[in-house]
Amino acid sequence: MTDVGRRRIAFLGSGAFGVPTLEALGRRFEVPIVISQPDRPAGRGRRETPTPISARILEDVDGGGFAATELVRTENANDEAVLERLDRHRIDAMVVIAFGQKLGPTLLDGRFAVNLHASLLPRWRGAAPINRSMMAGDAETGVSVISLASRMDAGEVHAMRSTAIDPRETAGELHDRLAVLGVEAVLEVIDRFAAGRIESDVQDESAVTAASKLSKAEATVDFDRPADRVRGRIHGLVPWPGCQVEAVQPDGTSHRLRIHRVEARSEPVDAMAGTLLEDGTVACGTGGVRLLEVQVPGGRAMGWADLRRGRPFPDGTRLKPLGGDVAP
Repeated sequence: MTDVGRRRIAFLGSGAFGVPTLEALGRRFEVPIVISQPDRPAGRGRRETPTPISARILEDVDGGGFAATELVRTENANDEAVLERLDRHRIDAMVVIAFGQKLGPTLLDGRFAVNLHASLLPRWRGAAPINRSMMAGDAETGVSVISLASRMDAGEVHAMRSTAIDPRETAGELHDRLAVLGVEAVLEVIDRFAAGRIESDVQDESAVTAASKLSKAEATVDFDRPADRVRGRIHGLVPWPGCQVEAVQPDGTSHRLRIHRVEARSEPVDAMAGTLLEDGTVACGTGGVRLLEVQVPGGRAMGWADLRRGRPFPDGTRLKPLGGDVAP
């Protein structure tokens, strides 16, 4: 078998989703070059901030697995200067995860390149597969390692790993779990490539679904839907853009309420959809959801019982969507 330990891997990534795989590649192979997006303004002070991938490399400069790694932060990975760097490092394969740039044929030609995508392709091609799978009520999701193709997420599938979606977890928590789940799948594919026995399957185009990018306009929920779908939408919007509703009291006064986590109840709730009960249950189209973690403007996230002690919600309070896009 080929000596996989000597393979030289280029890593292209920006988001935190790729950090566990980057670390695993660094432990097992040589990673002489990492390419990421440039630093961007972030936070209230709008300070120039490196991507999570750049930050992981920079923290290792003075010692550790990436001390000898060249970090390239570029607006365009297809630039001639980047291609020259890849050639100089004698790259055997490229791993691309949450990079945020389209890679052209000049960069890809003659190089084995794979991408880790956070869904069981061809379901949920696009920018927000984790969120869309939860919002659609999927019971299962996973990761796919695919070849790079001219159309987004349309490459041949080299490996997959699946997992059940925990009804208690948010999209942010599922993101972190899938990032770890993807490590083994990527390593498996690189090992097979090094051994000269790559395998792949063509995606079924008739089964494609689109995972469009999330928008702030979607940051709300309609309680007219079944409880499981309400829960999936709320959790699928956390941490960004979040889920806010208007809490309207019987006297007409109202304030916004941000919902972070709920629990679905299948038993019937004898109240109009959107009605908030004393125990924190909100009636849905069928069943209800119990509020577990919420937040009011200017406050911190807290349990429903803690919020209830400091802020009354009279009988008859209704939770209504804020008028955003609540389409399925």
